[in-house]
Amino acid sequence: MDRGTVGSAQSGRLLVEVREEGSSAVVTPVGELDHHTADLLRDPLDDCLSKGFSKLVVDCSRLEFCDSTGLNVLLGARLKAEAAGGGVHLAGMLPVVARVFEITGAEAVFTVHDSVDSALADDGANGDGGSDDGSDVAKDTGGGRAAGESGESA
Repeated sequence: MDRGTVGSAQSGRLLVEVREEGSSAVVTPVGELDHHTADLLRDPLDDCLSKGFSKLVVDCSRLEFCDSTGLNVLLGARLKAEAAGGGVHLAGMLPVVARVFEITGAEAVFTVHDSVDSALADDGANGDGGSDDGSDVAKDTGGGRAAGESGESA
């Protein structure tokens, strides 16, 4: 796989690294993602999409905090990526960040992976809202779906 660096942005509380992995872009936010730093992630995500990377892997393993503004940046990128025929995959979320996604229900609209390698290997459907690898992050996201599957046919 090509491992060319695409770019990076930095602020006191957030550093965003972007690298190319074949036809995907891996975006790694490091630090705190909030209303003060959201543009430092939004701009590289938009840039990747404008360069034709429809599959974005966000490596959350070094993301220490994410508020609603940060969540909205990721949701916006997801919509743009899906419109381009791709998706946004989240990888390696720390428990404190995973909790934000769980509380808001946002984990149900993202494909969540334990690792970047797992996300890059996923050739499945975009944004199916689940985890393909038993991730601890995306537990019990399909409450309504599970009820329908376990019930008897009408």
